[in-house]
Amino acid sequence: MASPHLAPGHLAPGHPAHDHPAPGHLAHDHPAPGHGAGGGLAEAAEVVLPALALLACAAVYLWLVHRARRRNPVRGWSRRRTASFLTGLALLAVALMPPTATAAHDDFRAHMVQHLLIGMYAPLALVLAAPVTLLLRTLPAARARRVTAVLHSPPARLLAHPAVALTLSVGTLAALYFTPLYTIATASPLGHGLLHTHFLLAGCLFAYVIAGVDPAPSRPGVRTRLVYVGIAIAAHAVVAQLIYGGFWTDVDAPAHEIRTGGEIMYYGGDIAELLLAGALFATWRPRPRPAPPERAPAPRTGYA
Repeated sequence: MASPHLAPGHLAPGHPAHDHPAPGHLAHDHPAPGHGAGGGLAEAAEVVLPALALLACAAVYLWLVHRARRRNPVRGWSRRRTASFLTGLALLAVALMPPTATAAHDDFRAHMVQHLLIGMYAPLALVLAAPVTLLLRTLPAARARRVTAVLHSPPARLLAHPAVALTLSVGTLAALYFTPLYTIATASPLGHGLLHTHFLLAGCLFAYVIAGVDPAPSRPGVRTRLVYVGIAIAAHAVVAQLIYGGFWTDVDAPAHEIRTGGEIMYYGGDIAELLLAGALFATWRPRPRPAPPERAPAPRTGYA
């Protein structure tokens, strides 16, 4: 539940007036832990590391596109897929860099914006870029067969099942926001990074199973996938409503931030799931029906 407000005049540890003495005090010249040079390096790392990682991903994808076009100039590579991948990276940059990332440390509303961008919007754009297909086109035949064998292995088939993908992407939200797991995960940079990694990978897996253009080992039919999208919408809405009402919510944040965070999750999640359903129809291709067997000509009767 939301943490109660402190009584007027009471300063909790970590409050700016509690940690920093008034001007002229002898201790004013000694910066508190987390500030000064150490704090500046930490803040710089929060900007530089995500930027370098995203730039590296963009460079690798563009290099693979260049190789694919050189190996098969006639077939080439779709510019829409390239634009989709760069759009996904741009959404990740908005979520992982200031001002969103800075605000998310202290504001539950900004955290929820991060959750939607990293776990729902960016994964859909990245999956529609078909990175596995691009990789297979640029690899030598022997290595491509190895990658294909991994994709069709029993662990990959289990992981790519819609129920497993749904549980990892939506089912874990209850464990995150209705238990102390959220407070534990956001208490350290490592925990925050692991949380973002889970959001991204689980979101990519669910988008890949539902509307991916890359080959999948055992992707079900359109009707089955639509059922799972409907379940995801309902589950996401229930979690958002419970957060909005403060029921079972174990988040250390003011009540108004929790309510607004629930609203962001509710409406933002609905839009993302509708985009996923639209991508499913846009990427769906009906399977060609087998040609009917040719009938033998009927024997002639009578005289010519």
